[in-house]
Amino acid sequence: IMSGRETVVVTGFGPFRQFLVNPSWTAAQGLKLAGLGDSIDVYIKELPVSYKTTQEIIAKLWQTLKPKVEVRVLASSVIILEQTGKNSGYSDRDVCGFFPPDYRCIEGGPEKLDSVVNVRAISKHYKQAGMDVIYSRDAGRYLCDFAYYCSLYHGERRAAFIHVPSSGSLASAKRLLPLLREIIVKMLKQLEDH
Repeated sequence: IMSGRETVVVTGFGPFRQFLVNPSWTAAQGLKLAGLGDSIDVYIKELPVSYKTTQEIIAKLWQTLKPKVEVRVLASSVIILEQTGKNSGYSDRDVCGFFPPDYRCIEGGPEKLDSVVNVRAISKHYKQAGMDVIYSRDAGRYLCDFAYYCSLYHGERRAAFIHVPSSGSLASAKRLLPLLREIIVKMLKQLEDH
């Protein structure tokens, strides 16, 4: 790896329920194409909607790539920035029909982990500009929350989780990608100053 280059990992989820192609994966691919500037390598990875495989992939990503930050994107109706990942309470089955042992992400891990990125500050910035960017501390105890917690745990909290709109005015790639890119660049800048 060239000195001075950072890796940012962007993960999206694979096919799920009505989404044959998950909008979050389309967004991740768009970010890879657009890039995040010259000093940043964007690495993208599609996560299956399976607890076990997702957990293995995330642990391996952090071990091998040691990214500056991992950003997960997920389809929703508006842009939501998640601050917190929760360790327990995962009783919904994944696409394989499984849930994690003891309904938790990491045996012996803290009950919740907050990202080192201050997403409240970022969402506030967009709110003031009149945009639909929402701050949240509860990602909903399903696979996305599970994956977020695993990333926060393995990445020493250098992870972020963005729900991207799958429909509505912001959903078009033309509008969504520049905004997503801008949000991630803000996150990176925060980490620099951190």
